Amino acid sequence: MTIRRRIAAAAAMLALLLPVPLTAAATASAAPAAATGTRVNPAELPAPTGRFAVGQEDLHLTDRSRTDPWAHTGPRELMVTLRYPAQRGTGRAPAPYMSTEEARLVLADKKLDQVIDPAVFAATRAHARVGARPVQGRYPLIVLSPGFTVSRATLTSLAEDLASRGYVVAAVDHAYESAATAFPGGRILTCLACGPADAPGGHEAVLGVRAQDVSFLLDRLTGRHPAWRHAGLIDAGRIAMGGHSMGGAAALPAMAADPRIRAGADMDGGLPGPYPAAGIGGRPFLLFGAAASAPGGHSNGDWSKTWPHLDGWKRWITVDGTDHFAATDFPAIRDQLGLPHPEAPLPGSRALELTRTYVGAFFDQHLKGRPGPVLDGPRADTPEVRFHTP
Repeated sequence: MTIRRRIAAAAAMLALLLPVPLTAAATASAAPAAATGTRVNPAELPAPTGRFAVGQEDLHLTDRSRTDPWAHTGPRELMVTLRYPAQRGTGRAPAPYMSTEEARLVLADKKLDQVIDPAVFAATRAHARVGARPVQGRYPLIVLSPGFTVSRATLTSLAEDLASRGYVVAAVDHAYESAATAFPGGRILTCLACGPADAPGGHEAVLGVRAQDVSFLLDRLTGRHPAWRHAGLIDAGRIAMGGHSMGGAAALPAMAADPRIRAGADMDGGLPGPYPAAGIGGRPFLLFGAAASAPGGHSNGDWSKTWPHLDGWKRWITVDGTDHFAATDFPAIRDQLGLPHPEAPLPGSRALELTRTYVGAFFDQHLKGRPGPVLDGPRADTPEVRFHTP
């Protein structure tokens, strides 16, 4: 499947998942209520489950050693949201989910800007507090990369939960690969990569750029002169990467290029196969996907071509009743606002609970040395979860 077809499929699916304003008696045709001024309460993401409160800061990074591959001018830039274990009761009110202008452009990209109030979507409530005082310690670092054309904000629930469990989490937006990313000074970059990514080799080109982005990010977070004021919280010997869709697929080339990344998790991202031919040095890798990601059924490319080349600890896990966006915030937002998805009947809160449970257990096992029994095989208390060994 080409990048363009994947984007179209993702857009169609996102149209079902985003929080269309609905009243108790509303139907899909009632969305203009947002345009006529009907009050709609923003959704609230599930609270983190760990023992720590969560702090949050944004970081703007510029890699002057690279010309941006999509703009063909200027240095490569990244926007990063860092979340970390924080002291309760400190910091300011939770940060906005995204700016209203970012929300407007995202919705316009999905042709939903006339039926969804961007201010309502942008006001989705999260839990991390801006500028909260960190709980001093040394924590593993997890880099999270979002799907193609969507924002790092889509992984907020997972990022907050991991931080509450004792991780520093860096969610990164890759410039010009999202429908909208806000940068300092009021700049908003749109998706210049969407055209080139659909050319032959485009998928691989995007993955290669993201791998370079992640190595640069690690340099700036763990090097001799770190860019983040709380970089001392990071244990540079315990680093992993995960992501959704294109961001999950990027974990493999990032690991192949950078030995600092000790473990990787791909949440429903299509992999170019067979890759990597030389393996990843015995490092652990998790394939965690929607129901269609079972062997032979992955809409973005069959994981079975890559499976033999994963030469360390590995699991291939899918969740029944879910779709491509199950690991993101969208299903939980959708359900709160009464918008069912006929092709993904599992409640969004349950899909997110399972994502947090299994992805969190994977990182706990391979970065903290805590065995995760949920990763050993099927369980009676998670009947939706299936393990595959092709």
